[in-house]
Amino acid sequence: WSPDGMKVAFSTTRDGNQKIYAMNVDGTGVTRLTNSQFAETEPAWGGNGKILFTSPRGGSWGIHVMNANGTGVTRLSNRGYSVNPNW
Repeated sequence: WSPDGMKVAFSTTRDGNQKIYAMNVDGTGVTRLTNSQFAETEPAWGGNGKILFTSPRGGSWGIHVMNANGTGVTRLSNRGYSVNPNW
């Protein structure tokens, strides 16, 4: 859930590969947030309006953060196999 309780972030394979989307709580306004060639899963919305997620971008599964609109993706974990992000 977004900090204001108006949106949810989720991952799905609806476009063929695991991607992250956001939508209004009433099911409208579905927007794809991630577009890399890699799988992107486990979105976790933070109180700061940013979304954590996991992806094998960079060669191994790691935790990444992005703005709520899908921009500004940054890898946070640089070693090993990092999954299940949580604020």
